[in-house]
Amino acid sequence: MAFDINTYNNLDFDSKTKIFFDDLERYLSKENDFIANLANTAAFISAFFDNVNWSGFYLLKNNQLVLGPFCGMPATTRIEIGKGVCGTSFEKGETLVVDNVCQFPGHIACDIRSKSEVVIPLIKDGKKYGVLDIDSGIYSRFTDNEVRILEKVLDILYKYTDFEIK
Repeated sequence: MAFDINTYNNLDFDSKTKIFFDDLERYLSKENDFIANLANTAAFISAFFDNVNWSGFYLLKNNQLVLGPFCGMPATTRIEIGKGVCGTSFEKGETLVVDNVCQFPGHIACDIRSKSEVVIPLIKDGKKYGVLDIDSGIYSRFTDNEVRILEKVLDILYKYTDFEIK
């Protein structure tokens, strides 16, 4: 199964979104390993969303968030629970959309180009596993509709991924 980024060219947003979900489901449904599925999910997000300079995951290990599969520049490898956007989202168990990361108390800068960020906790069957983190070099980049799309991405991920496989 080969991925063709050109599939997304010249489509209206709704058509592009449908193909994106279909492709993501097709890829993830063939695997249940969480590292493989997280890696492909990060890649799909980077391919689908314009003006995103980092997409990836931080995973809970020994009461810290540890860098997992991602697409983008090198990143902070460990984040304390409750620190920065990722640690705060994880601790609260809720999605955080930050329009200007410089105004977020305790923001942890990884890529100096990042201006806005969305972080969604990974919670499957009531258990927290980490966060999905996406950065953009544009202020106020993430719309409510895009956040809903990202939440649906995680629903697809949860359907096919066994986070307990080690």
